[in-house]
Amino acid sequence: MAKISAATLTKVNYKQIGLWLIIGLLVFIVLFPFFWVVRTGLTSPRALYRDTSSLLPVDPTTDNFARVLGILDPNRLIETGAPNISAGTLNFWLYVRNSLIVAGSVAIGQTLFSAMAAYAFARFKFPGRDKIFLIYLTGLMVPGIVLFLPNYVFVRQLGWIGTFQGIVAPSILMSPFAVFFMRQFFLSLNRELEEAALLDGASAFGVFWRIALPLMAGPLLTLGVLTFINSWNDYLWPLLIGRDDSVRVLTVALGIFREQTPQGSPDWTGMMAAAVVSLVPTFVLFIFFGRRVVDSVQFSGFK
Repeated sequence: MAKISAATLTKVNYKQIGLWLIIGLLVFIVLFPFFWVVRTGLTSPRALYRDTSSLLPVDPTTDNFARVLGILDPNRLIETGAPNISAGTLNFWLYVRNSLIVAGSVAIGQTLFSAMAAYAFARFKFPGRDKIFLIYLTGLMVPGIVLFLPNYVFVRQLGWIGTFQGIVAPSILMSPFAVFFMRQFFLSLNRELEEAALLDGASAFGVFWRIALPLMAGPLLTLGVLTFINSWNDYLWPLLIGRDDSVRVLTVALGIFREQTPQGSPDWTGMMAAAVVSLVPTFVLFIFFGRRVVDSVQFSGFK
């Protein structure tokens, strides 16, 4: 019996070791591109192509981050003969402000309006409710690029090209995922609290605003974080609508910054430094709210 137990234990240990190796490999595959971005951002522009096999920054420097943040004039590096330095400027803080305005507006608006729609689908009874909800969920199968043309025509007719409202208009109201996500939580909410509030004379909106919504603080925060990150990383629609520098978001600005190198070769070190800094807001959100996001998504049943 002792030999059988030892063999079984050894077999289990081998399985666990193999599982951890697979997990470690997957983590490496996911994180290595980010590591290489940081490594390139810390590499001197003069040494970018000197030792491409090195895992550590070559001639490490923080000049790339300094000029992206506007602390260091890029012309000083160009005068010293540093190659592949963008002559254009990246008004980093302006573009960060624009991205915060766009992502924050979309996150707040979509979270609030999606919660209202989800509560209606979860609590109100009206003819064809379930069929309407099923039809609405089919929007998850429609690629976003299909809606670009009608959205663009609509925004242009409103005269919102080059404005913040034009950038946020298509996504500030609701999305099928957000409505489905919140509906799952409202269905699990105790009806007795709402019925008691109705007996005390509260209106339907009052029950939603004063009873249901405060109890959904966790899911609302999760949805807000997911929506904020998705809007922060959006590129194609802000590129199409946000043509003016005053409303240009950070993702679009990075694409334009890439094309400003006079030698014709992209300013990879500057771009990677800017990319690292642009990831800080989303990285901070996941540090503080990552566990809640994972738990809420698992509870909703959305795969």
